[in-house]
Amino acid sequence: MKETTIGANLARPIAEHAANSPNDIAISTVGRDWTYREVATTVSGLAQKLLTSNRSGRIGILGSRSATACLGILAAAWSGITYVPLSLKLPEERLIQLLQTLDLDALVVDQRGATLLSRKILDYAPSFIVLSDDATLPEQTGQHSMVRLSLIANTEPTEPLPLSDSAIAYIEFTSGTTGMPKGVMVPIAAVNNYLNVMQQWFPLTRDDRVAETCDITFDLSVHNMFLAWRAGASLQIMTPMQMLAPARFIRERKITSWLSVPSIIALMRKAKTLGPGTLPSLRLSFFCGEPLPVRAAQAWAEAAPNSIVENIYGPTEATVACLRQPVKCPVLVTPNRDVVAIGKPYPGMLAAILDQNGHAVPPGTPGEIALSGIQLASGYFQQPELTNSRFPTIDGRRWYLTGDMGVEDEHGVFHHLGRLDNQIKILGNRVELEEVEMHLRAVSGSDHVAAIAWPISHGSADGLITFVVGPQSTAEDIRAMMKTKVAAYMVPNEVYITDALPLNGNGKVDRRALTQMLEEVI
Repeated sequence: MKETTIGANLARPIAEHAANSPNDIAISTVGRDWTYREVATTVSGLAQKLLTSNRSGRIGILGSRSATACLGILAAAWSGITYVPLSLKLPEERLIQLLQTLDLDALVVDQRGATLLSRKILDYAPSFIVLSDDATLPEQTGQHSMVRLSLIANTEPTEPLPLSDSAIAYIEFTSGTTGMPKGVMVPIAAVNNYLNVMQQWFPLTRDDRVAETCDITFDLSVHNMFLAWRAGASLQIMTPMQMLAPARFIRERKITSWLSVPSIIALMRKAKTLGPGTLPSLRLSFFCGEPLPVRAAQAWAEAAPNSIVENIYGPTEATVACLRQPVKCPVLVTPNRDVVAIGKPYPGMLAAILDQNGHAVPPGTPGEIALSGIQLASGYFQQPELTNSRFPTIDGRRWYLTGDMGVEDEHGVFHHLGRLDNQIKILGNRVELEEVEMHLRAVSGSDHVAAIAWPISHGSADGLITFVVGPQSTAEDIRAMMKTKVAAYMVPNEVYITDALPLNGNGKVDRRALTQMLEEVI
């Protein structure tokens, strides 16, 4: 059996900063600032409560972008328990399904999460539930023990428990091709490697102010939370309303570190809030989760002249991100894509391009991006067959097959070429939706576009429907220009001009919502 070492508890920096700089702000929300001392005493008390009911070693966090959610996450880390973020957007039946599968010891619930505690949900919820002080108590609590967060005993903080590197820090559920969510189990060693590398490259200090732009069900939140707390900086939590006007939030809060999906840049450009020099406080800017259009990256760099800009890449299964590409002049562009390259691997990680047989291909040859190294997840929760298929051992080394297409150039730089599952057939011809969207951005003058295969019958599409936000041309002109750029079968049958594209909880374009809209109106 492989030996494990004792690694740093992810909550340990909270205890250290509470001792050395107790009055510094750790968490800032619209309604309240929490000092490191306040966070440490509350988290330590909650951790002791969680340990008394520790059975499965998992607690759920039913909430997002709130102080309560952060405190629940830290309490789990403090006590060596795995935290599982539960999306507030899940339908009741899916949430029940997850509760049955996870067999949680406890739930930590914020104000928004409490509205989901229906009688049916409570039938499957764990008996111990911690509610935020502003949450409405369910009318029927049944056999549940419910306690307000402020009533947790705030005594002198105990020390965070020492933990094995192989202990699971969190389980993030992502969508699955079978319709069943996949629970990605991420060990402490993977998180610590990511945090160590990022802090070495981009050191944060006590003076930094880190924006929390992400739901806790999106693992980019791990970057924002734990890098801020590791450095003794403050985590500035954004509300959904503030996300609609992020430039104002950045200026008013004097944000110094930013991480989000690139779609936010398109929204800000459309709202004309991203002019040159408008974000002077930023010194660190990261984008992840989607391809980063070159024009979007350049617009952000002009708006934040004092900031570095980095395109980082990585699936949840490889812990936030594991490749990086600085956005410098000249920008390193992926050929024929008009997006920024994804760069080179982090220390402790390897990347390769594999063919369909799992063999490495030479530079310049497209294939599937595969990742290996310390940041890989342990696997999928209670899905051993899926784990074995997506995390195969090849020539004695464990890899994760990302499902992303890519290519490595002659300089060892990696480029993202789209999702394998976004490869569709149109009238028998293979088409990558990302390629269509690249041309659509070019001819429309808009960075916020989407392409949907429609309609689909027997696994093949008859054509494409595209959506463009705020184009510089008419729909007819866009179609005409697309005819000069792509093969006839790639020209969209329809171009819809729209004010906005639907985004999922992680800020990415929600293709499923677009497809559902087409089903309803066509």
